[in-house]
Amino acid sequence: MNDIAAPTESESAIRTIHTDLPVNATFHVWLKAKKPDVAGAVSFSNANGKFGEVSTSNLEEYSFRIYQVFGGGRVDIAYDTMTTAVSVIYWFTASDVLETGITVVHTKPDNAPPDLPDSYHFRPPFGWMNDPNGFGRFEGHPHLFYQHYSHGLRWNTMHWGHAISSDYLRWRHLPIFLFPSEDLTTRPDKRGGAYSGSTIPLVEGTGIRVFFTEQVQDRVPEQQIQLTATSPDLIMAGQAEVILGHRPDGQGLTPDFRDPYVVRGPDGLWKMLLGSQSDSGGVILLYETQDPTAASGWTYVGKLWVETRYKTTAIECPCLLPLDGPANARSTRWVLTYGLMHSEDPATGRKNLTMADVGWFDGKKFVKEFGQELDFGTDNYAFQAFLDGDSIVGIGWLANWADATPEIDFPTSMTLPRRLHFSNGALLTPPIGAAESLRHRILDRTRLAAGDRVDLSTGAVELLFELNKPGLPFDLEFDHPDVRLGVVCDETGLWIRHEDGRDGASPRYVSEGARPYRLRIFVDYGSIEVFADRGRYVGTKRIASFKPVRAAHLKTLEGAVAHATIWSLKQ
Repeated sequence: MNDIAAPTESESAIRTIHTDLPVNATFHVWLKAKKPDVAGAVSFSNANGKFGEVSTSNLEEYSFRIYQVFGGGRVDIAYDTMTTAVSVIYWFTASDVLETGITVVHTKPDNAPPDLPDSYHFRPPFGWMNDPNGFGRFEGHPHLFYQHYSHGLRWNTMHWGHAISSDYLRWRHLPIFLFPSEDLTTRPDKRGGAYSGSTIPLVEGTGIRVFFTEQVQDRVPEQQIQLTATSPDLIMAGQAEVILGHRPDGQGLTPDFRDPYVVRGPDGLWKMLLGSQSDSGGVILLYETQDPTAASGWTYVGKLWVETRYKTTAIECPCLLPLDGPANARSTRWVLTYGLMHSEDPATGRKNLTMADVGWFDGKKFVKEFGQELDFGTDNYAFQAFLDGDSIVGIGWLANWADATPEIDFPTSMTLPRRLHFSNGALLTPPIGAAESLRHRILDRTRLAAGDRVDLSTGAVELLFELNKPGLPFDLEFDHPDVRLGVVCDETGLWIRHEDGRDGASPRYVSEGARPYRLRIFVDYGSIEVFADRGRYVGTKRIASFKPVRAAHLKTLEGAVAHATIWSLKQ
């Protein structure tokens, strides 16, 4: 049990947090001094009195401290609010943290997560989150790492947060996994940090190897370089080492050089994809190594892909995986996904598109067969996937840098995890099968199909309806207090209506020419995800407001709907 005793005006400024601990608990504490001549301090006490303390003299940014409590029982954590600011305190036991997760006992109000009952999307336990990193299955469980800043809901010095799951939907939060250099953590000045990357299993022994970009603004000659670290216990990364300290020479690249994605190629060698930019457009760079551990020996192979559409600057978060067969088979198609930074589709006004190209990869070159947008709603950004057995599972940041900036508070989530597979000449990205386990109870099986308004008792719902003929027009309206929201099929295709009253016309989130017959729509606090024809057309849109959708109303031709069901959802 955890509780906080807050001081009144007549009491001292000491704030005390009470918590009950098992033996051998580890505390992670972030604290900051408030006065230049007095250290900020957090003390630990039990029935026998004070037995420990952590402190800092840093006035600018919260300092990270670790404290081990070997005995169990009730512990009081105290600090003077006049001299000390505390951002986050959590504890865990290293012996079973992968099974039990962390216990958060304090977070300051302005970096706490939103209180959203029944919400089923992944959100961090505190602070800012963006790109998924290192998504994979390790030691039998899915692990999700992500870009993270603990001390507010605005982007700042990047760390890696971490969570573990059994089904990709229900997550246990784990300790902060990867920290930037000590110099970068001393001031909240947005100079850089541990940026996006990927993970692979250690070739020898248990654990993982991590690859990530270190950014240091104004560093000469390279602002962005590539580092690697290992974690035998999957709890925290060890000391990082530089593996690529500079961009390849003579390629006409901008300083953009980031987001290493590592995968085994068809020749059995480890390959690394990196995003960059040149005079000719966005670029994906390809590296490889003969080192079976992938720890060293990375050499530049060439430009795997150059993208000139949509006024793209740098390419971000490239990902490459075998799609419809084993990696070493010449007939196997591969899927290449990547984000187009600063891109804009002039026809629709959508920005920062994410592409998915299907073709063949021989270890040196990628030959495109066809391509499509990964998501016509564009808020499935920084998508990262991996091969889980013989199927691809991926997840994205449910947001977009078109409306996410470092200057605004921006609590976000990850998308529903999706599978990627090739069928009848198309790339399909349906939600993972386990998404059906979110169905809590049926809200409706007749009224939506009949054209009646259906009131929703919760902001977390799934709607499934099937048309009697592909492409029949419909207009699914959602009653939302802040946004005009809906899903429409008309002569132009399938699109998400999202009008939030901001200046100027809303972008048109459309899959042009789509003629769907089966729609599966997930609504949550702050988002809508549309999966049509089992993932052939997919659109994801963040909603700035966390207010729940109140009702749904489907307008279409008489007799057009074969059947329709609405479920309330719950983790």
